[in-house]
Amino acid sequence: MKTAGTKTALITGASRGLGRALARELAGDGWSLVVDGRDAAVLDAAAREIGGDVTAIAGDVADAAHRADLVRAVAGGLDLLVNNASTLGTTPLPRLADQPVADLAETYAVNVLAPLALIQAVLPALRERHGAILNVTSDAAVEDYATWGGYGSSKAALEQLSNVLAAEEPDVRVWWADPGEMRTDMLRAAGEDADAAPPPEEAAAAFRKLVDGRPASGRYRAADLAGAR
Repeated sequence: MKTAGTKTALITGASRGLGRALARELAGDGWSLVVDGRDAAVLDAAAREIGGDVTAIAGDVADAAHRADLVRAVAGGLDLLVNNASTLGTTPLPRLADQPVADLAETYAVNVLAPLALIQAVLPALRERHGAILNVTSDAAVEDYATWGGYGSSKAALEQLSNVLAAEEPDVRVWWADPGEMRTDMLRAAGEDADAAPPPEEAAAAFRKLVDGRPASGRYRAADLAGAR
């Protein structure tokens, strides 16, 4: 049960990987959480694993009605929005010459437009509590990895959106953070050797340093945060 002074976070894409790991980190410190994921059964199982005060709402962040449900769930106040939900888009990842534009439109809807819509909806609450926004990005946003153009360009758009938002919202911390490679289903679906990558718990612990330390708005890398004191 929420008590006076409890902090509240909304974390999208929390049924697996980084989102679930970060939710577990915050729940362990007494945060009240609202989490989402597309698969209701997987999300419910994740919520039980996360423990604590967790409200699980299944749905797709690209759906306006689902976003409205999330916003209603944090109507009592919000301290942190984590835009973690994302999609690779077309798989196997194609070269840009072969990228289906319709697929790319869907990728942008999930990776760019949905985060912006959620930000717009909860900004008044975040301003009131001098809260924070954590937009999860990727090294694919800044590197020229072959076949990663579609996904990477969507994350580059999210980064620039974050950059401008930070300038426009001085009372809210805005972080766009690159977790690096992680042992996740998404990396495996991209055709990479996911088993050789670090577990998402490592990036989650690094991102927790952002939440706890509240550094200035900006771009951060989990690898750098992990080594910081």
